[in-house]
Amino acid sequence: MLPAPFDYHAPETTEETLALLDQLGDEGKVLAGGQSLIPMLKLRFASPGHLIDINRVQGLDFLDERDATLRIGPLFRHKAAERSSLLASRYPVMAEAARQVADPIIRNRGTIGGSLAHADPAGDWGSVMLAMDAEFVLRSKGGSRNVKARDFFSGPFGTTLQPNELLAEIHIPATRGRSGGAYMKLERKVGDFATVGVAVHLQMDDGKVRSAGIGLTAVGPQNIKAEKAEAALRGQALDDATIKEAAALAAAAADPTSDQRGSVEYKRNVVRVFTERGLKRARDRAREGARG
Repeated sequence: MLPAPFDYHAPETTEETLALLDQLGDEGKVLAGGQSLIPMLKLRFASPGHLIDINRVQGLDFLDERDATLRIGPLFRHKAAERSSLLASRYPVMAEAARQVADPIIRNRGTIGGSLAHADPAGDWGSVMLAMDAEFVLRSKGGSRNVKARDFFSGPFGTTLQPNELLAEIHIPATRGRSGGAYMKLERKVGDFATVGVAVHLQMDDGKVRSAGIGLTAVGPQNIKAEKAEAALRGQALDDATIKEAAALAAAAADPTSDQRGSVEYKRNVVRVFTERGLKRARDRAREGARG
């Protein structure tokens, strides 16, 4: 099947991009990496009248850490995240997630911003952003607004991003002190959609959890923030009993459906097991002084 006809635009500046989005409204669709959008166009699950290709816009592929914030541009690609020494040393949950996104071909072209805007509940980055308490800068011709990751996702393939807005930046609080993270993912084969994924991010003080983030992949209508599990960890020493309690609460937060990848009970059990493993890995990294 071929895509429905559309007009193609290739702006060279952010301002030109925002002007097009403002002008075209619901008829415009941003093309970043295209690894999600192009298949949807070919299957006619999406049929925008106008495609806005932002790959010629300079300065949208950045990754830097300043003013106590990790900042990521919408065109920063999965492969660049996989190879980043900054992410490997200070944000291991992101480094682990990056190398598990789809397959090498998709990672070469796909972008973090495009993946988040696509909002597939089986997408890895949504869970990572929930675990890391990320905030998204959404820009339009009229200005910008900041939206927390927990408020960004609104359902399967749905977000609070408006038709005239561009996901312009991703902000993540910079790690400080001893911290650690992990991303655990179960898939039937390389490149398959996740059966279950769990993102964990911890920051520790004097052997106790200062802050905890847990995001769940592919076990609900959108990526899930396991808030009760996070709350059970804060202020606690990470002994086996505390980890088991948090893992059980994360499993209870999951809302999976039975399908060819497994039953509801099976998927909830995988969430429990992966949360336990992820917390132990994050704890060990924090103890080793891995600033992640």
